[in-house]
Amino acid sequence: MIGGMGTSADDGDAAAGQGPTLYLPEPTGPCPVGTASLCLKDVSRPDPWAAGVRARELMVSVWYPATASDGRTAQYMTPAESELQLTSRGITGVPPEALSAVRTNAVTDATPAGRQRALPLVVLSPGFTNSRSALTALAEDLASHGYVVAGIDHTYESFATAFPDGRVTTCLAREAPSRGKEKVAAGRAADVSFVLGELTGAHPAWPGAGLIDPARMAMAGHSAGGAAAIAGMLADSRIRAGIDMDGATAAPIPGHGLSRPFLFLGKQSNYTPGSGGAVTTWERDWKLLTGWKRWLLVAGAIHASFTDLGLLADQIGIDTGAALPGARSVDITRAYVRAFLDQHLRSRPQALLDQPSARYPEVTFCSPQAETRA
Repeated sequence: MIGGMGTSADDGDAAAGQGPTLYLPEPTGPCPVGTASLCLKDVSRPDPWAAGVRARELMVSVWYPATASDGRTAQYMTPAESELQLTSRGITGVPPEALSAVRTNAVTDATPAGRQRALPLVVLSPGFTNSRSALTALAEDLASHGYVVAGIDHTYESFATAFPDGRVTTCLAREAPSRGKEKVAAGRAADVSFVLGELTGAHPAWPGAGLIDPARMAMAGHSAGGAAAIAGMLADSRIRAGIDMDGATAAPIPGHGLSRPFLFLGKQSNYTPGSGGAVTTWERDWKLLTGWKRWLLVAGAIHASFTDLGLLADQIGIDTGAALPGARSVDITRAYVRAFLDQHLRSRPQALLDQPSARYPEVTFCSPQAETRA
């Protein structure tokens, strides 16, 4: 059940080796979406997981508003990445290349659109063992609403990361004797700071980087990536707001607190305050988040619900045990993440964040002191 996905498919076509058509929902915003893939090397530090590797190499996908194009939509992931992501999770009865055939909406290397230094930047950090691809539906949607989005593959923390020279790295961090949540969070914070510098520095790594407003940048992540959002904000003041989607936090907030806006978005089973559930770090951190904050829980969600994986599992025919359909969980995640970013990076107040909504009755507003439901 790694990543919240099951271990077998019930779909007859998939079992026969043909496979169902897998696709991401269309973005909801007015802008066409482009995407570009970057291979970045941080020579200032060694890789934390690969002994003897003197530089940290990262694969990063950038999604962005683009001019209309009839070009080729981007591949979700490579066939090699798909096979390793599936087999490493014990998922059988599915063609090994299935995830490489997921239909996306962003056009590869489309011309970026927008005014210089006008677009907010959001960095997305995936869950441990997941690739950056797992947050594509969210990234495409944000880009369609005028955000630049950078999804990071944290090398050796994913089951598979393909590099342009043909290498495919695997999840060495799973076997590392020194692996701990704190080390993962600190390493991801360093990765994010490096990527921010590569996108906003004097010699940016992406040709469209001039569109980014470096004063309006945020970080959001799922699972280990969400847990690392606090670590990232503590390490880098350029990150103006943060979102943790279903990640048990690790980095301790100093006693003076963290005053920048923060959103917890998770599943009820682990994160209901005061319930004595499996995770209590949110309650610890809540007291030290001294700025704007919200704690939202989604009924019927599982861990994978805040990624593309719940949606794709439904399409494949895998029973994840979620009471909430994957398509609905994508809608909810997109709506609340974008509302938070619109409010805090664009200064556009969002009623969705003030109280429960009849549009999303699955979402509960709560705190360690009280809970309300639509």
